[in-house]
This record gives sequence, C-alpha cells and structure tokens, in this order.
Amino acid sequence: MNFKLKKMIQDNLKEILSTLPDHVTLVAVSKTKPVSDLQEAYDAGQRVFGENKVQEMVEKYDQLPKDIEWHMIGHLQRNKVKYMAHFVDLVHGVDSFKTLAELNKQGAKHNRTIRCLLQAKIAKEDSKFGLPFEEITTLLNSEEVKNFKHVSIVGLMGMATFTEDEDQIASEFQSLQEVFTSLQSSHDQLQILSMGMSGDYQIAINHGSNMVRIGSSIFGSRNYL
Repeated sequence: MNFKLKKMIQDNLKEILSTLPDHVTLVAVSKTKPVSDLQEAYDAGQRVFGENKVQEMVEKYDQLPKDIEWHMIGHLQRNKVKYMAHFVDLVHGVDSFKTLAELNKQGAKHNRTIRCLLQAKIAKEDSKFGLPFEEITTLLNSEEVKNFKHVSIVGLMGMATFTEDEDQIASEFQSLQEVFTSLQSSHDQLQILSMGMSGDYQIAINHGSNMVRIGSSIFGSRNYL
C-alpha cells in the first residue's frame, strides 16, 4: 500500500472517532475493500469491521488478526449462515423468523451464541429490507424465539431513506428510536440501536444510535466488484 493511502485511512479514522461520543461504536464498513486496507485500519486501532457478503467476510477473516469483531451488515441469505457461524460476532440485518432459526441451528453446531439485530423497515424506499414494527414486537414476544439457546437478539437496526431531506431522515430515525426505547422496558437485552452511515450518522446519533456503520468516509469510494 502506498503511504498516501495508508495515511488517508488513518487520518479519516481519527477524524471520525473524534466526532463520536464515547458510547457510540464505529463499525468500519470494509465491503469490497482489499485486506491491506483493513490491515491499515486495524493498525490504527480499529477492531470492528462490517461486510455485506458472507464469502468476502470469510476470506478476510481467514487472513486477518483474530481479535477483529466481524459484523454481517448486508441482507443475509439463510443458506450462507453456515459459512460464518463459527466466527461472526453480530448480524445486523435479521428480518425473519426463518433467519433467526437458521442462526440458532448453526450456532448450536459451534456451541456458541450468535448475537443479532432485528432490522426495522423505516425507509420509504421499496428496495430496503426490514420488518414492520409490529412484527418486531411479535418476534421478541415469541415463545419459540425466547427458547432459542444459540441466538441472542441484542438490539435493532434501521436504514433511512437515501435522500438529502434531513427532516425526513431524522423522522425515520426518531420513529425507530421511539420503538427501541419502548421495547427496552420489557426486553432489557436490547442494548444496541444501529442507525447511521457515512452521510447521516450525526443525525442518527442525535436520535439515539449507539452504533454507526461508516465505510466511504474511512476507506474512500467503494470498489464495485
């Protein structure tokens, strides 16, 4: 890696971390980026990385230090769970009972509990995945889900509409914050509210997010594979 790119990643990380409150976790979104870029971020102190493709995450896991916390942030296909079940720390985008059941099944095979976030649909765009708020409540109250021993629902995740209308973004984040706060009163295991990416993470933090997913502001423009 050339020195200029190395310094860019380090400087970007330092700048972003300086804007985050202590209680907010930074997930460095490293999808499509080479292992060398992740290593530079790691050398600068970053330990939490997010990928949106299981195969790519597995390949990077095999090559990088084992104290990295790997987050699956993309839409998860159930048939891919088995490839990451032995190491993934947090799955952000769970949007069905069947996915929870598969995570529990694969977690059992490795005698570990896989943490996950239920993804709420807060954006107006049809392309965004996620559960309506009432279905999130139903899943959390399901006796079958409560009996899963190898999956743990530890919070909620949401993605706002891709728009320059900051009032709309704030409204969508606020709607999830209100649901999250309400559910916490009866589900104290809910500790993580994952909202906010490079373009809107400050708005998300203002509405209760304690985990942000930032990629291009750290690593530069995405490499489309």
